[in-house]
Amino acid sequence: MAGDWQTASRFFTRKIQLLMKQQEIDRLSIIGRANAETPSFFLKLRNIGLALAAVSAALLATPVALPAIVTTIAGYLGVAGAVASAVSQVTVKG
Repeated sequence: MAGDWQTASRFFTRKIQLLMKQQEIDRLSIIGRANAETPSFFLKLRNIGLALAAVSAALLATPVALPAIVTTIAGYLGVAGAVASAVSQVTVKG
């Protein structure tokens, strides 16, 4: 019977610790989130987004006239890359 009480106590203590951690994350500002540790998946996603934005910028900055569809796709890639990078940077490991 004492083992059940200790197990329940550990369970609720862990839940409270997780809740406190989530409350701390909720109180972070944008700058605090950007400086906090980021999960590895979102680091990879951020780098992919930066690469997409770089490819987009390179296509849009070429001195050669490109077809309209290529410039349109490059614009969309730039937006998608910037959004993916920004969202990934403010994701907090928790």
